[in-house]
Amino acid sequence: MKYPIGIQDFESIINGNYVYVDKTALIYRLVTEGKIYFLSRPRRFGKSLLVSTLEAYFKGRKELFKGLAIDELEKEWAEFTSSSSNWMAQPTKLCSK
Repeated sequence: MKYPIGIQDFESIINGNYVYVDKTALIYRLVTEGKIYFLSRPRRFGKSLLVSTLEAYFKGRKELFKGLAIDELEKEWAEFTSSSSNWMAQPTKLCSK
């Protein structure tokens, strides 16, 4: 078993055959219930992976979800415009007087 230590990209985890805890049924519920959500979680608690998974879902990347719960739940795969920002990839500058 390969564990995705430090990997926060859904596509890399799936294509790299890493262990993935399937929470896509919860993602399907989150998307289809049609409410507004504020996703607040502590540091190192999977926010980036969740956003990456949502991005793949909204881009209609059905092949990435083969064998996962959402593959059975979603009947009408469609591609939606999506954007995300990765603040970890931005260089950090320290401000000083």
